[in-house]
Amino acid sequence: MLSGITKDELIRIRAVADIQFGKGCGKILFPEEVMVIRSKRTGKIKNIYHNGKLIATLRTNDGYLALSIEGAKRLISILPYPKYRVVVKDEVVEFLKKGRNLFSKHVVSCDEEIRPGEEVIITDLKENVIAVGKSLLNGHEMGRFKNGIAVKVRSGVNEED
Repeated sequence: MLSGITKDELIRIRAVADIQFGKGCGKILFPEEVMVIRSKRTGKIKNIYHNGKLIATLRTNDGYLALSIEGAKRLISILPYPKYRVVVKDEVVEFLKKGRNLFSKHVVSCDEEIRPGEEVIITDLKENVIAVGKSLLNGHEMGRFKNGIAVKVRSGVNEED
């Protein structure tokens, strides 16, 4: 069930976004009117919504954010290219939109500073968000390797409303 958020909680999740994605990202991702779903067991924030759309999930294992497609669209509007982006070949866009994993050989370009385990935004050549996920390789390796998964896709645009 959606519930309101305290001022301290809003400050905290904005700070997490600023640390994870860069200064100013917290306010873009989480405006004043965000709503949350809390864990029934612990009462801690799980999912963060704005205007009925999921923006991000607060991961319990490390305290960082897992972006939704909506959250990725908000971030990409302010992050300078190529920050946190992985650009893919046109021929794999439809597969990725369905939530399939991204293989290294299909990467056209990416942020060279991406590290394994980081949250990344997958785009097509026209900068349209097509999926979000967690990098398994660093930015230097993506696109250079001919085998293996570069990004474990969590969600594609055709999976979310």
